[in-house]
Amino acid sequence: MNWVEIKIKTSTEAIEAVSNLFYEAGVMGVVIEDPRIYLRPQDENQWDYIEIPEGIDFEEAVVTGYLVEDSSLAERVREIKEGVKRLPEYGLNMGSGEMAIATVSDEDWANAWKKYYKPTRIGKSIVVKPSWEEYQPAAGEVVVDLDPGMAFGTGTHETTRLCMELLEKYMKKNYDVIDLGCGSGILSLVAGKLGASQVLAIDRDEVAVKVARENVQRNNLTSVVKVIKGDGLRNISFKADIIVANIIADVIIDLSAQVPMNLKEGGIFLASGIIKDRKLSVMEALEKNGFDVIEESEKGEWVALTSRQAPIGN
Repeated sequence: MNWVEIKIKTSTEAIEAVSNLFYEAGVMGVVIEDPRIYLRPQDENQWDYIEIPEGIDFEEAVVTGYLVEDSSLAERVREIKEGVKRLPEYGLNMGSGEMAIATVSDEDWANAWKKYYKPTRIGKSIVVKPSWEEYQPAAGEVVVDLDPGMAFGTGTHETTRLCMELLEKYMKKNYDVIDLGCGSGILSLVAGKLGASQVLAIDRDEVAVKVARENVQRNNLTSVVKVIKGDGLRNISFKADIIVANIIADVIIDLSAQVPMNLKEGGIFLASGIIKDRKLSVMEALEKNGFDVIEESEKGEWVALTSRQAPIGN
């Protein structure tokens, strides 16, 4: 079987949106190259993020996706191109939007993207370990064993890191959690490892659901994390102490009216994937729907908002 490798040059702020376009088109793996961020080994078992200072002129970010070479290829490539052109409609800088296409063999695809991922420490105690890497955890570390190759969510993007750090801060033992747009399931796995009683992971993409379920099994969390295919919170009666959504600003704005119905009293909504220019719009929507924003967190061009349901009559 042959695969088609599609590389799109874009801005850092549009990385997640372009990745989602790939997955909506049915890609079988994504590689993200962000010029502002790179990994460097602190010792033989630990890798940390190093941020390149602002103001330095680097090349654009590159998002690479892999599609099976079949009769539907041309149509899926067209959908990706059109999606990239529409990014400015959502307030995102598309960058050059330049696309390069090449054919690779099955063996080359299987190994091409793995070189980009190493065990990564996030927050105080979380370590995301690719399933093919060896790692000896230190005392107190929470290790998530992840194979992200066919669904979005590796832990390397700033928005995902923000969510993990906030989960580490606000999670309490036996909390119930909903993970909206779960992708690879990474945030659900973190919640489970941090002591959640139940986690409901939801994604509309069948590939993401399949991969997330495999990662749940890999981490021995099948009794805690349930992964389902769904469209947001539609037809979901489960109530959570924490709802986390690492998506984009417009989707979070729409969700802000639905989330209260699925939060327990005093529950927390962790929203990430918000570019700085859209922060105020999201905050306005949250406040309109009865939330108090209790924390703002930033990494690079991205913002995460932590909000709590305001007391009745407030």
